[in-house]
Amino acid sequence: MASDSMDFHLKVWRQDDRESDGELVDYPNVAHDISPHLSFLEMLDLVNERLIERGDRPIAFDSDCREGICGTCGIVVNGQPHGPKRKTAACQLHMRAFDDGDTIYLEPWRADAFPVVRDLVVDRSSFDEIMQAGGYVSVQTGPKPDGNSIKIGKDVSDQAFDSATCIGCGACVAACPNASASLFTGAKVSQYAVLPQGQPERERRVLRMVHEMEDQGFGNCSNIGECQAACPKDIDLDNIARMRREYVRAAAKKGSPNPDEAEV
Repeated sequence: MASDSMDFHLKVWRQDDRESDGELVDYPNVAHDISPHLSFLEMLDLVNERLIERGDRPIAFDSDCREGICGTCGIVVNGQPHGPKRKTAACQLHMRAFDDGDTIYLEPWRADAFPVVRDLVVDRSSFDEIMQAGGYVSVQTGPKPDGNSIKIGKDVSDQAFDSATCIGCGACVAACPNASASLFTGAKVSQYAVLPQGQPERERRVLRMVHEMEDQGFGNCSNIGECQAACPKDIDLDNIARMRREYVRAAAKKGSPNPDEAEV
């Protein structure tokens, strides 16, 4: 049974800005008397209060909903994106997942496409660019569509929903040795490709999103599978396979793999 408090030795990546050289800094005495029931981010909140009290700069990290939904809380904990607990975002990780006296290493996502802004905060706007490249869905459903106006089988709706659960946190990129965004892009392609509402822009969408992914500097997928293992929503590798099939299909149908040259 967990004790009332725990002590930890933190080693945190500190970096002032994009141009600065960062380094791991030891914090042996700020993560003491930590309740095992605190979430990981609540622990960092407490650590920052203590750093401010002694005149040090607080640790910069991202957070928003703290409910495992928004995908903002991107931290590499002991070499694992989001920490040691599978299917769990860092904000939902609790300190009881660690042992009293543990040394915990905190680092930002590591990828050229995710430049460090400060400390543990990285710029993930490259994901936004991929989404924007996909464009819009032109099917008009109206303000209050009838739920059964378009018949969709449960197996299809389940596939779309499973893909749409991707929260865009970037753990897949941080875990991949190639820094590939194929799982993220595959999920975003898949959630529309399997639905009838996503058919009008189907070819254009996949061509533009895949090319934008490459232009943003993400690496290629080599089917290692670390992306799914690190994903807090357990997005399946089948999404990558579907994205590749959609890309080949679209390039063949449009007569060019270049979205700027293809007829759209």
